[in-house]
This record gives sequence, structure tokens and C-alpha cells, in this order.
Amino acid sequence: MSGALACVHNEAVTEGFTETFTAGLASYGPRPCLEFGGRWFSGDQITAYAGTVGELLRDAGVADNVPLGVVVRNRMPHAAAIIGSLAAARPVVMIYSFQSAHAIARDIEHLDLAAVVADPEDWTDEVVAAAVRAGTAGVTLASEAALVTGHCARERACYTAALHILTSGTTGPPKRFAVDAPVLEHTVFSVTGGQASPDDPPELVYWPLGGIGGVCQLVTGVYTGKRMLLHEKFSVQAWAHAVQTYELQRSGVQPAVVRMLLDADLDPAVLSSLQFIVCASGPLDVETRDAFEKRYGIPVLTAYGATEFAGSVCAWTPDLYREFGAVKRASSGRPLPGVDVRIMNPDSGTEVPAGCHGVLEAKIPLLGPEWIRTMDVASIDTDRFITLHGRADGAINRGGFKILPETVRQVLLSHPAVRDACVVGVPDERLGQVPFAAVETCPGTSATEVDLKGLVRQELPRHNVPVAIVLVDQLPRNPSLKVSLPAVAALYPARSNS
Repeated sequence: MSGALACVHNEAVTEGFTETFTAGLASYGPRPCLEFGGRWFSGDQITAYAGTVGELLRDAGVADNVPLGVVVRNRMPHAAAIIGSLAAARPVVMIYSFQSAHAIARDIEHLDLAAVVADPEDWTDEVVAAAVRAGTAGVTLASEAALVTGHCARERACYTAALHILTSGTTGPPKRFAVDAPVLEHTVFSVTGGQASPDDPPELVYWPLGGIGGVCQLVTGVYTGKRMLLHEKFSVQAWAHAVQTYELQRSGVQPAVVRMLLDADLDPAVLSSLQFIVCASGPLDVETRDAFEKRYGIPVLTAYGATEFAGSVCAWTPDLYREFGAVKRASSGRPLPGVDVRIMNPDSGTEVPAGCHGVLEAKIPLLGPEWIRTMDVASIDTDRFITLHGRADGAINRGGFKILPETVRQVLLSHPAVRDACVVGVPDERLGQVPFAAVETCPGTSATEVDLKGLVRQELPRHNVPVAIVLVDQLPRNPSLKVSLPAVAALYPARSNS
């Protein structure tokens, strides 16, 4: 297997997940399965499209169990190809579509895959040429799938895991992470809490299908036989329309979406069917959470997970919210059933007492018996609620003084004109690194760099004060709606002028 792939390894057989997933797909039959672009596709149509892709691959000399690369986009043909591959126990390797044709071509040659499927717009001359050089069979995922390159030329590298998904690309280009089929059962549980029915309102799928968020939504939908609404990207109008039309009772969102919904100032009646929303994939400040709940009257249940856990580690439930929601506003909830969590001192290797900060480690039985260490700084209180405090690997070393970017960010967010903020370390010849901040301001408000620096100086030791603060209308974000740290660093005046 390519050295670029980190694997979650599990010796458990895959038949249990695959059989249930396949049964979920078969359960649709002529019933609606997936809506895309205003059109519903039945389970039979999704199965037929996936079957056509399979036939084309066999015609190109690609065996049924050979891994398939997907230059993935949130479109019906891509979803059908992924669903059909998982149901057939064919490994799927995601290829990032939001990159240059040169980078896609490089990925195809590097991954050594027997076959790749992609949208017509991604089969550029450069990408086709790369597939030909690599001896990789190519299929275009148009309304009717078709071969674009010839036969698979030779034996290939072995990809044993069910899915090789992409990380969110917050700190750089997305990397691949391998997930075994049995681990996807944890993914389904982390989304549904073990409670889901085909009769439930549809699953809204708008997170990028190449990453864990989109995979969670797509896999959960088919596994439980629920209808799915596939959106190519998030928009407030489309999301609100789906909630109102299908009377959705819950929806998973990112922190950026919570802020976008607040800015949109929707009529609360439009969202009245929602019993709660689940906010994951990054920190949500308490002030924004409070403002959303006050505006719309909908509880925000935060959750914490990571690609390496193939789903959530801890989360709020409606019951926990009713009991503790008013007093533990900054927490990401309690560990999910069967998940063990501890907070460790990274220097001594010992577990820290309740309430103290350290590095979070988790143990999930389906992933194996080992503790998995994250780079997330967290604490656990005496009621077993977990609070995140930033990233240990994102700490800025300013001449020997350690600065946690999230600590500075929270101070900046306390300014009434600040909608969102990002703090990164940038190179400095004398000190090694210094903090720099980009701040997204609220519409109709104003702030100055002097005021914001003064606020940080007032609340934190002076080494935390950013050397520069740039005000922007919107922070640069990737397709997962996470702030791109390299793009923020590129805004640093000293760097952009060099």
C-alpha cells in the first residue's frame, strides 16, 4: 500500500457492515433514495447507475474487488458510484477535486489505481494523459457513464480498507485516511445514536463526500434506508428550503453555518420543525451558540470527532442538554457509549486530574484496543463533560513563550464587531514565530487593529498580542467550510509584501 495512506486497521470481518449496507440499498427498490438538482432518484436507479459503472470497469479488465479512485464531487453519479462500490465490497479511494488538473493527474499516477471515475469537467487532457501513462482505466460520470481511457494495464497496489477518505485540509492539502468497513458501523452510530428509521425525514447531505462528514451522512442514509437530499455545496436558501419542505427534525452543521444562519435572519417559522441541530467539525463559540438559540429557539448540540475516529467521540444528546445545557455551554458533551476518553500530560505521559488541560486520547473498540492520541488540548470535568481548548500542534512558540491560538481567538471574538477570527503562527527571524490574526467583521460594524490589539493586551499576557491583525469581509475557507490556515497566513502583511 502507498506510504501516503495511514490506516485504521481492524481484523474484524467486513461482511456484517457490507451485508447491512447492501440490504439498506436494496430496501429502496422503486422508492425515492436520493434527491439531487431538484430530481428524485429511486433506489433502483441508483443501483442501475452503479451497475453500469461496474460493467464498464469489467469491460476495461478491472475486477469487481479492485479499488476504485473517485475524483469526488457532491453529485448524484459520484454518490451512486460510491454507494455501489461499498455495497459490492469494492474499496473506494477519494481524490480531491478542488485542486488543479495537474494535481489530479499527479494523484492518479501516484496512487497506482486500476480505475478512476470522475466528472466530465475533471477529465481534462492532462488528467486523461496521466491515466493513460499509468495504465488506469477511466470512467466519466456523466448522465450516462462511459469509458474515457482504455484497459487496466497491470496488477496494482493493494488497498484493503473500505474507504480511503480525505482529511479536511485545514492545515494544508488534504491527506488520505483509511477506514475499514467495520469501523463504519461506529460512523453510523455516531450520527444516529442507534435510532434511525426509513420513515424518518430525509438525511441532508451537503458536507463534501470525500471527507468524514459527507461519508457519515451518505453511509448513514443508505445503511438505515433513509431518503437523502444531496446538495453540491451549502447555501442558506437551499438548506432552509429543505428543512421547511421535508420538516427535518435535526441537521448536522458546521460552526460557519451557524454564523451564516444567524446573519441570514430567517423567519423562525421556516425552521420550526427542527428539534435541534448538531454542530461539529470545529469550535463554536458560546456567544454564537447563545445568539442562535435565542434567535431561533433551537438547541445547538455540539459534538467532537476527527477523521481518525471515523465519527464522533463525544456529543450532546437532547437529554443531556435538558439537564446540563444551561451550565456547561462551552463543552462538547460526554463520550459516546463504548468510547473511553482520557486527558494526558504530553510530557509526563500521565493522566491529568479532572478540570486540568492536557492532550485528549480516545479508545474506540471497533478501531482496536489501543488509545489513539489526538493533538487536541482538552479537559474533562467531574461529570465527564469534555471541553476543547485548541490544538497542541498549533501552539505558537514566540521566543520560548507558548501561545494557544484558540485562547487568543476567543478574546477577539468577545469584541462586538468580530464575527469570526483565526490566529496562526508566522515566521520571525528573531523570535522564531509570532502570532498573526485575521478577523472577519460583522456586517454593518467596524473595528480597528489598534482596538483589537488593545483588547488582547487587556485580557492576556502581552506575548499573546498578535503582531498584526488584518480585517476581512470573509475568512478564507475550504470546501468543508473550515478556515484554511495557510490561506490566513498568506494574508500576513510582511509575507504578502515579500
